[in-house]
Amino acid sequence: MQPDDRRREAHEKIALGGLIVKAGMRDTAKAVLLGGLVELAKRLEEPGERERLRKIGDAVFAQKQT
Repeated sequence: MQPDDRRREAHEKIALGGLIVKAGMRDTAKAVLLGGLVELAKRLEEPGERERLRKIGDAVFAQKQT
């Protein structure tokens, strides 16, 4: 892996971790977070679910500029 690739990957991981913090789940067990993400991946296949959750996320980003 090239240095630029490592840097991009590190930045991506930091950004994803920031989403956990923004969601107020900093102290949630890793296994719980992973289980929730696996369940979410399944639910995103349901019609309309991705857009419904996108609207919720957009609203959180608009409210909390941290």
